[in-house]
Amino acid sequence: MDQFIEETPFFTSQQRTLAASVADFVAREIEPRAGEREDEEAHFRELLGLLADAGLLRYAVAEAGVALDTRSLCVVRESLSYSSSLADLAFVMQGLGTYAISLAAPEHVRDFWLERAATGKAIAAFALTEPDAGSDVAAIKTSARRERDAESGSDFYIIDGRKRFISNAGLADFYTVFAKTGERSDGRAELSAFVVSARMQGFRVHERTRMIAPHPIGELEFNNCRVPAEDMVGRAGDGFRLALQTLDTFRASVGAAACGMAGRALDEAIAYAKSRKQFGRPIAEHQLIQEKLADMATELDAARLLV
Repeated sequence: MDQFIEETPFFTSQQRTLAASVADFVAREIEPRAGEREDEEAHFRELLGLLADAGLLRYAVAEAGVALDTRSLCVVRESLSYSSSLADLAFVMQGLGTYAISLAAPEHVRDFWLERAATGKAIAAFALTEPDAGSDVAAIKTSARRERDAESGSDFYIIDGRKRFISNAGLADFYTVFAKTGERSDGRAELSAFVVSARMQGFRVHERTRMIAPHPIGELEFNNCRVPAEDMVGRAGDGFRLALQTLDTFRASVGAAACGMAGRALDEAIAYAKSRKQFGRPIAEHQLIQEKLADMATELDAARLLV
């Protein structure tokens, strides 16, 4: 993977240095820990701690008001996913769960959560998808209604609804949650974003879903969940914009992660072709196998250029 980055003119010297350092980190810390573990949650937390100690989480968690360097984000994800999809997940979810916060949250929310996420002291999650709303963000049914505490005079929102297929469900310390707060003048849903602590009363993890690959994912339930009004991210109605800005920033890196997995598959195929013998010699010496491997390498390079 380093050779591709070295030979491609689109990377800065800092990004090339980053690629080399991440590759070294993966070989030293992630690769020896690769493989299935009985305790997925403990393994996730171990990997997150390693990423934090290496300073890599700061490439996913943006500083307040500062856009992420998406190319560096892609460099890190490709290297991590080469060895561990769980390490890649631990890395990218810290960014997905905090990006809207970095863009628009009040100062007290940014100060409390961003540094904790960047240092691995708090696990983040991005709660957008619902049973009836995936790519169609406007179809969200989870609601948040504003009320006022009669005694204190402070405002708060009551969140009700469900979120499904939420990565880090049950592990996260806080969730960026998108909910309907009303209707716009054109009749479409007004969406807003909130930071919800996992300890908030009225919030629970309804169900954890078992996956083939190690991936903490599940369904969230909000039942009369009371969130302080000052924990809204941005203003009422900013949710749709913040959700799309987050997704647009991180979508390209999904392709980078896929390239990392494909790169590992190619390397494993080459290693096997060199070790497997037929007709008295390794199958890697047969022209048909060489052609297949060459096609794989060509398609992988093309995919990297598309990212």
